[in-house]
Amino acid sequence: MPARGGSKGIPGKNIVSVGGKPLIAWSIEAAQAVATVDRLVVSTDDEAIAAVAKEYDCEVPFMRPAELAADGTPGIDVVLHALDTLAGFDIVVLLQPTSPFRTSAQIAEAIQLLVDKDAPSVVSVAQSSKPPEWLYYKDDNDQLEPMLKTGEDLLRRQDSRPVFYLNGAIYVARVGWLRQQRSFLGDGTIAYVMPAENSMDIDEPWDLRLAQAIVSM
Repeated sequence: MPARGGSKGIPGKNIVSVGGKPLIAWSIEAAQAVATVDRLVVSTDDEAIAAVAKEYDCEVPFMRPAELAADGTPGIDVVLHALDTLAGFDIVVLLQPTSPFRTSAQIAEAIQLLVDKDAPSVVSVAQSSKPPEWLYYKDDNDQLEPMLKTGEDLLRRQDSRPVFYLNGAIYVARVGWLRQQRSFLGDGTIAYVMPAENSMDIDEPWDLRLAQAIVSM
């Protein structure tokens, strides 16, 4: 579970209160209820995040080096650092603290899907509400350019082929394959489809306000 300090969009994002408990606690508690998770570890550079993780009985066996906690640090480097520090695992599950509404059952199902499909990796996705034919770029003159230049008329949403986006909630991979691929995505990656209500990724202040409103309903 990667949780660096220094968030700019939402200061202290990983430990901000959602429903009366720190944001990261939602993911910790969900993972703790998954029988197939052998060890739950938070990778952080921030002492406050580490203290909260420990308060919720999650391991923080190392502090992440500063060079792996910059804004531009690739996420895969953080995962591989954890695997190098804590060797001996065949499967790794990445859970971002910013996805508070994923459930224990969904984590377990994604792991089981990896096993059942004999896949190298599984990533969680959600169905997009907009087909790609409806997406446009805007140039410097505010003119629209279609993202897909198909030459065909716009389809009704109901008639378009379903499109899915990475919702950031669950990533599962076989460690040997991940080391070679340096990505959770590659040939053979299987999609684990999640509903929209479990797919919220808290990135901006509006996301946080919406999550707080949902849990207070």
